Order: sequence, then C-alpha cells, then structure tokens
Amino acid sequence: MADRWYITQQTFPELLNRNVLKYGTRRAQWWKTGDTTQSINYAELGFIVKQLTAGLMSLGIQKGDCVAIASHTAPQWIWADYSILCAGGITVCIYPTLSAKEISFIINDSGSKILYVQDEEILQKALSIADEMPTLQKCIIMKDDYKGSDSRVLTLPQVRELGIKLLSKDKLAYERRWRSVDILDPMTIVYTSGTTGRQKGVVHTHFSINAACCRDLRIVPEYREDDIMLSFLPLAHTYERECGHGTAMMAAVTIAYSSPMTLIEDLKVFKPTVFMSVPRIYERVFMAMRDMASKSPVTKKIFEFAIKTGLQLTEARSDENGFVNMSEGINFTEDVSKWLAFKYKLADKIIFSKVRETLGGRFRFAFSAAGSLSADLCKVFMAMGVRIYEGYGATETCNTINLNLPHKVLPGYVGPVCNGVEGRIASDGEWQVRGNNIFTHYWNNPEATNETFTEDGFYKTGDIVQMGADGYIKIVDRIKGIMVLDTGKNVPSAKIESLFSVSRYVDIVFPIADDKPYVGALVVPKYDVFIELFKKEGIPYDQSKLVFFEEGATRTCVAVGDDFIQNELLRKLVDEDIQQANKELEEYERIKKYVIVNRKFSELNGEMTPTLKVKRNAVLKNFEKEIQELYKK
Repeated sequence: MADRWYITQQTFPELLNRNVLKYGTRRAQWWKTGDTTQSINYAELGFIVKQLTAGLMSLGIQKGDCVAIASHTAPQWIWADYSILCAGGITVCIYPTLSAKEISFIINDSGSKILYVQDEEILQKALSIADEMPTLQKCIIMKDDYKGSDSRVLTLPQVRELGIKLLSKDKLAYERRWRSVDILDPMTIVYTSGTTGRQKGVVHTHFSINAACCRDLRIVPEYREDDIMLSFLPLAHTYERECGHGTAMMAAVTIAYSSPMTLIEDLKVFKPTVFMSVPRIYERVFMAMRDMASKSPVTKKIFEFAIKTGLQLTEARSDENGFVNMSEGINFTEDVSKWLAFKYKLADKIIFSKVRETLGGRFRFAFSAAGSLSADLCKVFMAMGVRIYEGYGATETCNTINLNLPHKVLPGYVGPVCNGVEGRIASDGEWQVRGNNIFTHYWNNPEATNETFTEDGFYKTGDIVQMGADGYIKIVDRIKGIMVLDTGKNVPSAKIESLFSVSRYVDIVFPIADDKPYVGALVVPKYDVFIELFKKEGIPYDQSKLVFFEEGATRTCVAVGDDFIQNELLRKLVDEDIQQANKELEEYERIKKYVIVNRKFSELNGEMTPTLKVKRNAVLKNFEKEIQELYKK
C-alpha cells in the first residue's frame, strides 16, 4: 500500500491538472482510426480540455450549469466530460441508444444547456425534438469533418476556436474556473436505466466519485506505469466511468478504446492488462472457445480434457470454504499432486496459454459486475489462469460495494463489503449500505430520495442477499425480481436465468410467474448457432427473413422468420437445454411452458439496457401476445 502513490483526494479538474504537470509525456488515450491507431499523451489531453472548457465558458456556461453527453464510448467522451467539469459544470450522461422521448426527458429534467453528440445520427435525433427542450441552446457534434449550416450546431474545432479567442483575451480564465471547483460540488447526474419505471437522476459529487476510486484502488492489484486499461462498456454508466476511467486516470495509465462487438480483434491490437466487463461478455468468450473446439471430434476431446483438468486443479486449490488464491505471481501447481500438475501443464500449453494470448498476451486481471457471473464460469476462467474479480454495486453507490479479494476469490459470490463501506442485511434480506461513495440525492425527486434511504442513512439497494463464509455476499435477486406464483411460492428470476449463461442453444430465457399458476418463459435461441447447424445439415428455411447487426468484423443475427423457429431440430435442441436447467430447480421453479421468439431483445425496442440487462416491463409489454399464449387453458 505504501507504493500506491495515486490514492489521493482531489476534484477531477485537479486530477487532470496533476497528470498534465507530472505525467504529461505518458500516453493517456489510444484508439483505432481505420487500419491504424492514434494516441495522445496527458499534456495533449490537457490542451484539448483547456480549449474546450474555455469554449463552453464563451458560450455562457457558468459554474453549476448542466451539460449533457450522448455518445458511445470514445476518447472524445472524456474530452467533453473534463471540459464540463473544468468549467465547473455538471456532466449529464445520456445513453446514445435512448429514444428521442427519453433524451428529451433527461435534457428537460436536468435543465441541460448544451448537448455533446457523437455523430449525425444522434444529432438529428436531438434536433428533431429541439422544440421540446427549451433549456437546450447548442449541440456540439464530436466530429471534426461535420458539414452543416444549422446555427444551433457547433463542431469540436469550432468550440476550441471559441476557447482560444477567450483565452487570448483572458489567459487565466480557465485556471480560475477549474480551481473554483470544490470537492463537495455536484459532478455528474447519471440516470438509472429505468428497468422497472421512470428514470431517476443519480447525483454524485467530486467527493463521492473520488471516494469510489480510492476505495477500488485500495483493493485491486497495484497499477503499473505500463498498464493499459481497455474501455468498451458505456461511459454513460458509472461502472466504466469510475472503475475504469476514474482509476486509470488516478494511476495515470493508458486508456484504450474498443466496443463489445469489436472486442476480440481489439484485444490483439491494444494488448490490454486490465478491463471492466459484464458477465455476458465472459459468457460469449467461453462459448466462442467451446464452439471453435467443437468443430472436430479431436479438438472437442482436447478442449474437454483441458477444462476438466483445470476444474480439478481449481478444486484442489480451494480451501474448505471454497476460497481460491488468484493473486498475481502465484504458482498454480505448487500444492497439488504431481500427476494433476503434469496434466494441468499439458492443458495449459495446449489450450489455456492460447486463451491468454487471445486476451492480448499481457492480461493481468479483469472485473465482472452489473449482473451475476455463474460460479461454474468463474471456475473455468480461474482454471485458465484468467483472473476475474467479481464485485457488486449500483449507480447510486458509484459501483463497488462488495468485491472478491485477489487472494481469496469465492466463485458465485460478490465478495465481502469493501474497506471504507458499511453493509448490513435487513430483516427482509435486503442489502443496505453506507459510505462516502453513496450518491447525495435524486435530481428533482425528493420523494424517491427519501424512499431509498433508511432513517440512519443506509442506502436500500433493493437486492436480496445471503451471507456466506467470512462475510462474503451472494446476490439472490432483486426484490422486484422475485416472482410470486398464485400459490404464494417465491420464484427468483435470476436463479432461472443464470442456468442458461453458457447454454449451447439458448441465448436468453425470460421467466414469467407473477400471479400465474406455473413458471412460463420467453426463449430467445442462439440464431447464429442454428444458422451454422442448418447449413451443415442442409436444412432449408427462408433466409430473406434474417436480420443482422454488424459492427467491425462482427456480424450477428438478431431476427429470423417464423419457419426458422418452428424447425423441428431447433425446437428439440432448445427443449433439451430447458429440461437440463429444470433439473437444477425446485419443482415449483421449473419452466412448464415456453414460447420461442423470432427476435432478440434490443435497446432499440427499449427491452435492454446498455449494460445488457433486460428491462422487464418493456418485454412484458412488447411480448404480451406471446405471454398470453403461455397461460391459455
């Protein structure tokens, strides 16, 4: 801990200024531009932010004003964010995939005066509802080559030019403004994803987010000067912005940029050492490896041998409570039998070392949050020597409340309460927490603020938990995720959903049970898997009904025709996966009837959050007809 020089308390403008002064020659940001890459150091980042900040000031932004950002994760997101913060403003986060109606709500609720947008598509969405957003004065498109004549729209170079003009008249304007920011000032408003209702604006201060960064940096392995943090989750969410960018900025290391769709190819380009992720990404990585190995009987046998051997080693290394030491530099075969050590070294040479190479070859550790990582999948990655530290938190807590300790990982659990945070289990099983990292209030919503805190200041997470060995917590489900059958039996939806995390043929199972006589489900098959299978088996279907989503080199099927899902082989294989999962459930929890749907849940239809969580109310509404079929007498 004595070497962790970067654990300090300051505002985020102070943090940027420190990095510019002390670590100006270090690479700050690194991203792809076509077939090549581009990067800037911390001194160059400081120049960009200074000019943009002065530009915002010349546009009339005062201390305490709200300015919004609607953009996918990109280096420009940080330029915009720090320009707002250094101007003394409050950054309002908007997921770029939100509908025009949702964007309008956030702009109006926050009173944002300026909106940064990533591209023409988001710009046009914003301009189409400009008349409905009376506080919004300008849009800034984060593209240098944008051509347009709308007086309401500026480009980044134009804003920087405004800043240069202001600084030529008053060269200390920027210095005075960023130095006026107090650590207790509001820093950001992050709107909850609205999985169960109206979006709420979570207000965090420089103090609470700094406390969150310091909390994480005390627990995780020490950052090194040559570390590269790969960013691909939404910066509009606190997870990537604080756990990823926040801690990377504190340690003054490189931040590289990717997306979930181009992740595999970008791992080879940037060779990261650290990244934040969600369980869905790890599931996809494992399934891709498994599917690749299944292309021949020989490679399938080798893969199965490697996984079995790795799991045996993980089991042998576990203590009586199931804890596994995953510290860096530890010898995995030190205290196991010679025969098991020999088998593991063989499996490592044939399979596991190649997996680590796929991750870029420099991988140190990663995190998993925003959903439960299955215990079995955690053990599989442990077996491969891939360190994943699962944690738990919320937007309101600025993320990590619980985190597995590097030397003491317990698969299936999210770890003990973090140093500097208090936690307790209420009488109904709800996890309640208190600490400096907790948000101050919901913007313009005192009723919701009062409802979410106890009288003695604990934040009510809304999650039901169980306590394990040494204070390690296991998430059972959201309170609102507990479904109640008409018999009064409680059915945790998360328990059912988790059984399909690495299913061969099922992508998503959406269980339904509230006020019903039995558990039903909507089932989304893995369309891409069946396309390959149908091709191999020569099974015809209407290919004109296929709909694909493409990003980078990745092409994913998102919708199929009715004849596709009615195929006898598809229905047989899907049913086998469901019946296998049913064996792990109590009788009343088992899926009795299900409907196979012909499209994936999507953000566009309001059914998924940007962090890949299903919006339950939206799915229930959009698939009302299919759900009615489940309960026809």
